[in-house]
Amino acid sequence: MPANHFNTHCPDWATALLNGFSQIFLQRHPLCGLLCLLAILFTAPVLLGGALLGGVAGLLTAQRRGYAKADRQAGLFSYNGVLLGLLLSLYFPWSALLPPLIIAAGGLSAMVTQQWLKRVRVSQYLPVYTTPFVGLGWLLLCFATPSTNAHLIETNTLNMLAAPLKGLGQVMFLGHPLAGAMIAVGLLIADRRAFCWALLASVAGMGWSMLHHDFYTALLGLGGYNAVLASLALSSQRQKPWLPLIGITSALLLTPVFAAIGLPTLTAPFILSCWLIRTVVQMLGKTTVARTPCTLEENQPRLR
Repeated sequence: MPANHFNTHCPDWATALLNGFSQIFLQRHPLCGLLCLLAILFTAPVLLGGALLGGVAGLLTAQRRGYAKADRQAGLFSYNGVLLGLLLSLYFPWSALLPPLIIAAGGLSAMVTQQWLKRVRVSQYLPVYTTPFVGLGWLLLCFATPSTNAHLIETNTLNMLAAPLKGLGQVMFLGHPLAGAMIAVGLLIADRRAFCWALLASVAGMGWSMLHHDFYTALLGLGGYNAVLASLALSSQRQKPWLPLIGITSALLLTPVFAAIGLPTLTAPFILSCWLIRTVVQMLGKTTVARTPCTLEENQPRLR
């Protein structure tokens, strides 16, 4: 079903919220967002309330503060809230304090996103990506009890085949292959090119972890989700088809750095790798322009 056909049969608030779920994977497609939401419902229903609360908090904050409707409808003020709701629901026990905390985090992420977007549109500011989620997540995880629920996973053919799907699901803290399969279908509907790059990145993450004999990380999909996001962020630049490969490689190389310095990984390697690549590409572009002589005629606008 095309996104515009889906939009005509969906209220504005629902379209904005579903787009928020799809924006986690850098897509604007409500049907993709619906499949992401259903992936949570079917594989980790205990996290669904937090995800919805965080996304709605971000959306309502943007609406009450008068942020641009086009940005609200695109889901730009919801996706960080969804991720924060998932994170808090996963690491904190449900209590009377948790919903207000999720609401506050989702609302604050929307305000940070708005300020970042304002700067992006008036300068060559780096994209916001999931920076509000990572920054607030690091702060909030200082008060969380470390998880010790590690479990053994057998290295067999079935688990190896399921690992790339788990890599897609781990973007939203979902380690079930069904979640990854639903997300993969959503990406395929939204953008076939993005789907191919995401699957390749997840396979690469699994292979990289196995190469370093970290079979636990490989088979749970934890080694590839940052590479998945990096490939999705850079696959939209069709004039530079090699960028996603560099993004995948750099995300995989940066992932161990955060564990080494004692910070939760979250989606920080994805953000840093994309920022570095974009900065280098911009610098190389400026150098090329500076070295290329142009005549007055070349600077004149061309009529079509």
